[in-house]
Order: sequence, then structure tokens, then C-alpha cells
Amino acid sequence: MESMPVNLMNYDSQGLEDYFSTLGENKFRATQIVKWVHQQGITDFDKMTNLSKKLRAQLSQKTEIRAPSIDAEQISKDGTRKWLVKIDPINSVETVYIPEGARGTLCVSSQVGCPLNCQFCATATQGFNRNLSVSEVIGQVWLASKKLNESSDTKRSITNIVMMGMGEPLLNFNNTIMAMKLMMDNNAYNLGKKRITLSTAGVIPGIEKLAELCPVSLAISLHATNNSLRNKLVPLNRKYPIEKLLKTCKNYSSATNDSYITFEYVMLKDVNDSLNEARALIKLLNGIPAKVNLIPFNPYKNSAFERSEDKVINNFRDKLYRAGIVTITRKTRGSDIDAACGQLVGEVQKRGQKANRTY
Repeated sequence: MESMPVNLMNYDSQGLEDYFSTLGENKFRATQIVKWVHQQGITDFDKMTNLSKKLRAQLSQKTEIRAPSIDAEQISKDGTRKWLVKIDPINSVETVYIPEGARGTLCVSSQVGCPLNCQFCATATQGFNRNLSVSEVIGQVWLASKKLNESSDTKRSITNIVMMGMGEPLLNFNNTIMAMKLMMDNNAYNLGKKRITLSTAGVIPGIEKLAELCPVSLAISLHATNNSLRNKLVPLNRKYPIEKLLKTCKNYSSATNDSYITFEYVMLKDVNDSLNEARALIKLLNGIPAKVNLIPFNPYKNSAFERSEDKVINNFRDKLYRAGIVTITRKTRGSDIDAACGQLVGEVQKRGQKANRTY
């Protein structure tokens, strides 16, 4: 039986160096491949002219460079773009590009669906199928870069990446880390660690390991100030309660010399939006270099929640701000194409609720 070709897009620079060593090739071949694929967008070995004909033929026989594909594109009236990215015959994920002045932020998915069942998130309604491979995570960046460069109406670039798409990235730890290392690689996308943000619902062992292996900016999906409410909104809290999560955040900030940890707080009408909750949040974040993103709830079909009124959100924000906490209300982008925070659904062949815990 003929073996499947090795997909070189599943490797970061170190992985490629190791692979070329098995072929008896110099390690600098890894740099050449990374530049061709991630800087030039080239996946055809015959076009990689600084590789010998012999090596090109060998790679064509044994390997491939295969990214996922775009099944559909939607463009919002505010310029936000959403791509339905096909990763296998039955599953797709969604990737979102948000332009804002000179800034271009790409929201990247890490899993097909999500196993965490957060109650205010549309992705949770899709169930969970599997983790994305490295090529499927970094492939979203590759596809978006290519699409933006080819677009006739814009020549925008990706300046920031947020691991805030479908899935919990720290439950796909190894693949997410390797993909983020490619995002930061000078020979690939050359993004500084401050320009990459990983958002987690609070997988404590993953946060601890992230500080050691890939200390990017950290965002915590908090959404409640007490364990009773957070247990309902974010069921993962039953395993990693607020007090342990915040201690881990404080340690992460110290270990990485990070200026701030971002705390995301979706504003749910008559659930977590009172001034008493604002006071409790101020108390919780005391001693942590924190900034807070207040996220107006983005409704989806059959949701049990409503968005807090603008006046309530503003009062909540002002309360935090007066306490010295940097607080912004996230602008809702792409809601007309269901591309806003919490609205991503993709196409998921549901298999269950367990993810591979590789941390």
C-alpha cells in the first residue's frame, strides 16, 4: 500500500529542519520552503527555483504542500470578510478578517466546532468533531493572505491574529503552538508576539505551558464574577474555577512580562450586566495587569439571551474605567454576515464533546 505524502504545511521551521535532515539535506532547506510557502504563497515545487531539480523531484514524490480551501466568502457592509474554509469532505470552519484603519485582524479557528458548550456562543450549538491540524490552522492565515493580495478592491495585509475563532485553542495545544510559531517566524508572517492573541475559556494547564513555550498575548473569556454564574455560562469553570484561573493569569503576566491580560466579558441583559457585577469585577481583577473588553452579545438563532442595552453597557464600562481598569466596548463588526464574536458556526459533523488534550 502506497504511503500518503507528507504535508509540509504541517511543520514549522524546526519540524522542516528535522524532516530535511532525514533526507540528508542541509537545514537551510527549511528556510527556503518556509519563504516559498508563507511569504510567496507558492505550493508548486517546480516553481521553487533555488531548490535543485533532484530535490524538487524527490519532494514531489514524497511530499505535498496542501492548505484547506475556501468554499464561500461573504463581505460585510463594514468591510469585514468571512470565509467558509473547507478542511475535509464533511467539515468546514469559519475565518474572519476585520479591517480597521491601518490594522487588519484575522480571527482564526483551532477546532471543528467546540467541546466547551459555553451557553452564549453559537459555535457551541454545533457540537465538536476534531482538532485542526497545523496545516489547517496556519492554512487559514495562508488563504487569507492570498485572498487579500489577489482582491481587486483592496490590497490589505494581516497585522494582527487572534485565536478567537471556532474552538478552544488550548485543547489543541501542540498544533496551535506550532501554527503560532509560524505566524511569528521572520521567514513566514513575521508577527511579533504582542500581535498574536490567544483567547481561552480558562484551560489552566494550557495557560501554564503557553507561558513557557509560546508567550503570546493572553485573553480570558471570563463573562462572570462568581463561580455559580460562570459554571452555567462557561461549564469549564467547574474544573478550573475563577480563583484558580485568576491566580494562573497573575503568574502568566509575571512570567511573560506582559503589560496586560485581556478579560473578555460578554454583556448579557439582566444576567451579568449590573453595577454590582461591575464592582465585583473590579475586586476580582485587583492586582492583575488587566484590560477588559466588554462584548455586546451578538444574537443567534434560538439563543436564550439578549444583548444589554447601550446605556447599561456604558455605565458598566464607566464604573470599571473610574476604578483605573482600561476598558473598551468592542465594536460589533460583521454582524450582518454572522461574523461577529460568538456567531461563528461553520459546518460540523458532530461526533461528541471530547477533545484531545495534548498539553
